[in-house]
Amino acid sequence: MEFDATNQSQLTLDINTGLARTILVDWIRTELGRAGFERAVVGVSGGVDSSLTCTLAAQALGPANVLAVQMPYKTSSPDSSEHAEMVIRGLGVRELSVPITEMVDPLFERFPEADQVRRGNAMARARMIVLYDQSAAFGGLVVGTGNKTEILLGYTTLFGDAANALNPLGDLYKTQVRQLAGAVGIPAVIIDKPPTADLWVGQTDEAELGFSYAQVDRLLLLLVDGRYSLDDCVSAGFERTFVESVAERIRTSQYKRVLAPIAKLSNRTVGYDFLYLRDWGT
Repeated sequence: MEFDATNQSQLTLDINTGLARTILVDWIRTELGRAGFERAVVGVSGGVDSSLTCTLAAQALGPANVLAVQMPYKTSSPDSSEHAEMVIRGLGVRELSVPITEMVDPLFERFPEADQVRRGNAMARARMIVLYDQSAAFGGLVVGTGNKTEILLGYTTLFGDAANALNPLGDLYKTQVRQLAGAVGIPAVIIDKPPTADLWVGQTDEAELGFSYAQVDRLLLLLVDGRYSLDDCVSAGFERTFVESVAERIRTSQYKRVLAPIAKLSNRTVGYDFLYLRDWGT
């Protein structure tokens, strides 16, 4: 079957930002309510994803019911704190700063051979320890900040930034996150700056990935939403090596997107046969 460009023209990264905001604000409020909570805890880094999540949570629950937590390391960029404060002050949410330097440096001293990835993963997991501790202290669920692009590429740390109770941005590509962020009033300086997890000096997402979010989002739209084959993506104008490398990243990171497999021994195994709806009993 020859490649048909008709379907490609119907696929778009453009979203109705007004509708998306309405859906996500209501979704946050509803999902927290299902679990019996009215408060949220958000790790705010000064990046566009966490800024948008914090904004949506504040609109859903009211600023007093949202705790924004900054968790800098000693090498964190001063811009990160400045931009996080910009968002926090603008929203009027509660705030807390918990530096993680003294948490992770003993581990780094114990394993001086650890490379940047190992250290970055430890920092991401230390931050999640802080967020879940504050979840208990504040009485709110941890709301995630990861977007669809990162999730599909496996560009997350298990039990680190990938850990959360609910994730409002998980079905928005990075390109769409930026659209919605602009619509809800996130400052342009945050939207336009190079995305970074700020795990080491000079780190940027796109340098680490080897391609831009704008480029990969267009490909992911075809691969995932359009169900294109790899050959169809090449026919649509993408380099084969790029298509194959992205597809391989998606394949090999599947374990990050599912609960850990459970060995089946009984008639009703969690994740296999025990599959009641999330709102079962409510």
